[in-house]
Amino acid sequence: MLSGQLYDASAKDLHEARMRSRLLTESFNRISVADQTGRRTILKQLFKAFGEGGYIEPRLQVDYGSHISIGKDFYANYDSILLDVAPITIGDNVMLGPRVSLLTPAHPLDADVRNSGLEYAKPITIGDNVWFGGGCIVLPGVTIGSNVVVGAGAIVTKDVPDGVVVVGNPARVLRPLTAADTELWTAKQQAYLADMKALEQAN
Repeated sequence: MLSGQLYDASAKDLHEARMRSRLLTESFNRISVADQTGRRTILKQLFKAFGEGGYIEPRLQVDYGSHISIGKDFYANYDSILLDVAPITIGDNVMLGPRVSLLTPAHPLDADVRNSGLEYAKPITIGDNVWFGGGCIVLPGVTIGSNVVVGAGAIVTKDVPDGVVVVGNPARVLRPLTAADTELWTAKQQAYLADMKALEQAN
């Protein structure tokens, strides 16, 4: 399965592995938001790796969980769907908007083969400093570079290079991220910090 070959999804060992992940995600989705230690303990059990500073809002859904590796300072908003039939590898400082789906599974185009229960999957790899707007879908086999913004509702069907904004269905490169973007948002950040400092001094 993990090598991308056809596999039988009804195999007993896979059924047992999916049941384990469903029980863990069920516990995660029910646990109180006040119990951050308990929530993180479940995520550490669920995922292959879950970096420091990570936070996931419920509701979370996965296939296995054990094929997902997540870097530091990850954030996922509500209703993330991470179907890890093949590995999903996520770098540092990645943010998922609500209802983002990372989908590694695929199905044969031939109906008879598909109806026999055989499936296959391709891995998804995401670099560092990537932000996904709400409702994005990433399809099997896609690699997304670092410093990328994926616009809300985009459906990513092919690899994305570093340092770009991608939008649409299918997703396409809208433009590169440039020094002008850094200058603009750094100036806005400095203005915000100056306002906060002025408020503190006034109080």
